[in-house]
Amino acid sequence: MSDESLGIRVECRDDQCSEEMPHRFWLGAREVGVVDVLDRWLAADHRYFKIRGDDGDVYILRHDLATGRWELTLFHRGG
Repeated sequence: MSDESLGIRVECRDDQCSEEMPHRFWLGAREVGVVDVLDRWLAADHRYFKIRGDDGDVYILRHDLATGRWELTLFHRGG
């Protein structure tokens, strides 16, 4: 559910992030709610989610299925 070493923590609706899309995430102490899933795709060992946060910004989060770790792979400021 989280990757404290990168300061990223992800919460899913049913706490099963391997099966469910992110509901909100934290970058350090900053909380970002997910308002829209713009795209999602599956690679051999990762799941990717392109989302719009409640701050208007766009993020791509990568979930490593083997380790459960999350990573921020893209950030684009909205507006």
